[in-house]
Amino acid sequence: MSGTAASEAIRLERLVPAWRPLDLPVAPQLTDARLQLHHAAQLVAGFGASYVAPRADDGHTNMEWLGLSNALASNPADDASLRLAIRPRNLTVLALSGDDELACFTLETRTVDEAIGWVRRTVAQHGLNGDAFALPAHYTIPAHSVGEGRPFDGSRRVEFEQLDHWFTNAALVLGHVAATTPNASPVRCWPHHFDIATLIAVDATRTIGVGLEPGDQYYNEPYWYVNMHPAPDLDVERPSLDGAGRWHTREWIGAVLPASNIDPASAEAQSERFVASAMQAAFRIL
Repeated sequence: MSGTAASEAIRLERLVPAWRPLDLPVAPQLTDARLQLHHAAQLVAGFGASYVAPRADDGHTNMEWLGLSNALASNPADDASLRLAIRPRNLTVLALSGDDELACFTLETRTVDEAIGWVRRTVAQHGLNGDAFALPAHYTIPAHSVGEGRPFDGSRRVEFEQLDHWFTNAALVLGHVAATTPNASPVRCWPHHFDIATLIAVDATRTIGVGLEPGDQYYNEPYWYVNMHPAPDLDVERPSLDGAGRWHTREWIGAVLPASNIDPASAEAQSERFVASAMQAAFRIL
């Protein structure tokens, strides 16, 4: 490996660390931690909504996984390098400038309103209008008591650390997809459904979404997915899937690999096989 290639490999490792171990039996127990993190991430989405020029696809509110910080980070403010991030493993909000951590606020035992106050004071210290900060109001997310004024509870550390691992692994797998697939978008986490994904433009009207959902009303556990737009008919011929994946057909059609179907001994390879197989199937269907 040349010196340039070695340097690039080190840089990528810092940005997206290697695969993290998954405690798969814990996966169905992540619901409370996932909901708290989803609400915490609205602070980051709110930064984008408040300080980044609006985009038609709502992309100004999305987030990227920063491997160096182990955090979901907003887009930078239009008028500054400042951005906000949330670190899942210890429920900490970060103010960042590039790779530099400027300030942090641990949500443990604190409320959303207290966090909003901290964000407003912090961004004001770095040249933005603190009074302009607000949480997104144009969509709703699943309810949790922290959204009603109760303090955050990050005491179940294993669950938050596992969410950290799921997002790290998703950034790794999806980053490879985005880097090797023509017309694939950058990998982003969307604050509405809290999935992290890349979107592949097949042509002007057809797309394939490849991502990881940390859990929702369909699966009470993290799951990989590949879906298509426009959605295929329910009776369309669906190819078999590798990696123990299956087809989801309730309310939407797509290939899924829930955590409960993953073999702990080969989780990384199985996840990659599923994604590759499901993408191939989606291209065939479209």
